[in-house]
Amino acid sequence: MPNQRRDQQFDFIEFPAGSVTELQKAAAFFQAVFGWNYKAWGDDYSDTQDSGIGSGINADPSHQPAHPLPVIYTTDLEAARSRVMAAQGTLTRDIFSFPGGRRFHFTDPSGNELAVWSDAEAGA
Repeated sequence: MPNQRRDQQFDFIEFPAGSVTELQKAAAFFQAVFGWNYKAWGDDYSDTQDSGIGSGINADPSHQPAHPLPVIYTTDLEAARSRVMAAQGTLTRDIFSFPGGRRFHFTDPSGNELAVWSDAEAGA
């Protein structure tokens, strides 16, 4: 299982962009400053693997975070969701699919929003 070594670890950070134009400007900025190369996933999302942990820029108003969003990888999304709920986390977005996997969003007791994602199929 190739992803086992990163299970339960920070894997990604997602930055919001107010528009496609802002997304393009942000990607150009990070490319100019740090040399990161971005891959577009449609008009409103780009990501890079050049930034240490993966990072993305999201301009899709239907699911963009309000603030930078730390994302944790897990091999078992449903189990992670259950643990978040049992520990009194607050679900802010239930499990949904996106190109490449599924994820959910939650807040911790201090109000920080995080996400958990998996590339595994439900029940796999």
